[in-house]
Amino acid sequence: MTSECGDTAWLDTVSIEPMKPDDLDHVLAVERASFPSAWSRESYLRELGSPNSYYFVARRAGTIIGHAGMWNVSDEAHISTLAVHPDCRCRGLGSRLLGHLIAIARHLGLLNITLEVREVNYTARSLYHRFGFEEKGLLRRYYGDTGESAVVMCKTLVPEDRSGRTQ
Repeated sequence: MTSECGDTAWLDTVSIEPMKPDDLDHVLAVERASFPSAWSRESYLRELGSPNSYYFVARRAGTIIGHAGMWNVSDEAHISTLAVHPDCRCRGLGSRLLGHLIAIARHLGLLNITLEVREVNYTARSLYHRFGFEEKGLLRRYYGDTGESAVVMCKTLVPEDRSGRTQ
């Protein structure tokens, strides 16, 4: 990564694309740099093979600098992961990935979107609040790797009309 991530103009050069098995080495590198316990390659391969899973990478100049994923469970989307490489954080990429997941959920006609976030991850919680997520509960000792609690956050989605605009 380079320091040019400090200039948000670089966001225009980032593409968000469906995650593929060939992306997993880079996805796992971002995962290890982002979380105390990373998902395994096998976990991602299972997710990529599921018709109810939607996973994306953020790519710039051929390099994966972030990823996000969600599940379609009944009429609800559940965000399972969202990570940005540490060198590119706090510069709008997390917002772009989250906005992409929300747009996909709306397009699918889902009514709600939920997630769990580490209680001490104030930066992520702030991001979710900016997008209209509300804190609904606390899952004590949710994360087995650290024993940290998770905050459950939810957002009601406004459906798209037939033109693709939100109502």
